[in-house]
Amino acid sequence: MKLTVHRDVFAEAVSFAVKLLPQRTTLPILSGVLLEAGDTSLSLSSFDYEVSARTEVKADVETSGQVLVSGRLLSEIAQRLPQQDVTLELDGSSMRVTCGTAKFSLLTMPLEEYPQLPEVQGPTGHISGEEFAHAVAQVTPAASRDDVTPVITGVLLQVTGEHLAMMATDRYRVAVRNVSWSKADSMDDVQALVPSRTLAEVGKTFSAADSVAITIMTGGERELVAFSAQDKTVTSLLIKGSFPPVQRLFPETITNYAVVNTQELIEATRRVSLVIEREAPLRYSFSADGVLLEALGSEQAQASETTDGHLVGDECVVSLKPQFFIDGLSQTGSEFARIGFTPTDNPNKPGPVLITAQTSKDSDDQPSYRYLLQPNLLMR
Repeated sequence: MKLTVHRDVFAEAVSFAVKLLPQRTTLPILSGVLLEAGDTSLSLSSFDYEVSARTEVKADVETSGQVLVSGRLLSEIAQRLPQQDVTLELDGSSMRVTCGTAKFSLLTMPLEEYPQLPEVQGPTGHISGEEFAHAVAQVTPAASRDDVTPVITGVLLQVTGEHLAMMATDRYRVAVRNVSWSKADSMDDVQALVPSRTLAEVGKTFSAADSVAITIMTGGERELVAFSAQDKTVTSLLIKGSFPPVQRLFPETITNYAVVNTQELIEATRRVSLVIEREAPLRYSFSADGVLLEALGSEQAQASETTDGHLVGDECVVSLKPQFFIDGLSQTGSEFARIGFTPTDNPNKPGPVLITAQTSKDSDDQPSYRYLLQPNLLMR
């Protein structure tokens, strides 16, 4: 194998191929990146039995062939090469990397021990890269990071009619985003539970793509989802198990709510939370006078601040974790947010608050993104 490729194109391709590889693996062979030279192109791929990544770039190929080398090491080398074309050449049990006067030699790994990448085939839908990335960014913060319950460390993709719903929860909050998309006829009522870390990386990678193809492959021994765009493909093994029925937690209507300036309330929350310990909640009092934020219960310091807010219905006091609250507000992506208060029979234990977006103070809310947050017990 011998070929020449543009330096920046090569560096970006290697970075993509190794991005989702685990930092540590029990099988060293799975830390490799597979390079395959065809007639006019170079493909790079990685696979650790759970996630695979593959991309293809144009190259001036003198001799075709394939080679397997350390992915992390090749990526570090590629990022630091000078701004000249890169030549890759297989020399016995090593691959030589030459760029200007810089020369490297990487020991190859045995190709026969490397697993075969999964094939992508099945019902497929399409969505714009920008909308896909935005939806992913809105829901992934709500996914659990506790591996004790793997089923809630994922994001559920649910296809119904012409709509794709993404939802995530960590038991304390639920985020749901509905988007329109173009789907295959055979793709009704299909679900895929995707690891949130993988989905977050895919969202960032494909944010500039005109269209992202999502293929859900279920029913076989290994159930997978594939994301493809711009000569790049990522596949992920789906999480097994039943995702909690979070949709039924959302109330059909809420008559008691406050409309706030999103950024003003976020900044006030950040300031007031400076005096509390990590994981401690803030107290929010919603009234006709606005929103009063209070940091109580700390011996070292206390803080309070009032921001503008328009209240519809009864006054309400809730105790919320500031970072969880900020996550919900910031992902509305709008100047104003509506904070709805679900009714409850116990005044000391308020129901969840529902955060949705509004384009103006007096407009209706936009329920394509919904964020439900469970309050803490009120501090007295």
